[in-house]
Amino acid sequence: MIPKELYNRRRRHDNTPPLVVLIITNYIVATLLFTTVTPTSWFFSVVLAGLILHNIYIIRRNRDDWNRNNLIAYAVGWVGIVALFFITRYM
Repeated sequence: MIPKELYNRRRRHDNTPPLVVLIITNYIVATLLFTTVTPTSWFFSVVLAGLILHNIYIIRRNRDDWNRNNLIAYAVGWVGIVALFFITRYM
């Protein structure tokens, strides 16, 4: 049994940083979008614009969490999404 002083779990909180949730959400939406919709479709543009607005909202809401390491992780996540786009289009 772990002592309560050593491990005190916060109630109703899963301890996942908002940045990680944002990157996972981006990958899920991008994967569904890239595999089901053609890039010339209007729906593709609408969903991509919604994803960008969601990112802006989350970044503004958690502005105090954004430091250099988080910005690098976020940028690497978007590079991965661009790579995912090319992989799903040309494979």
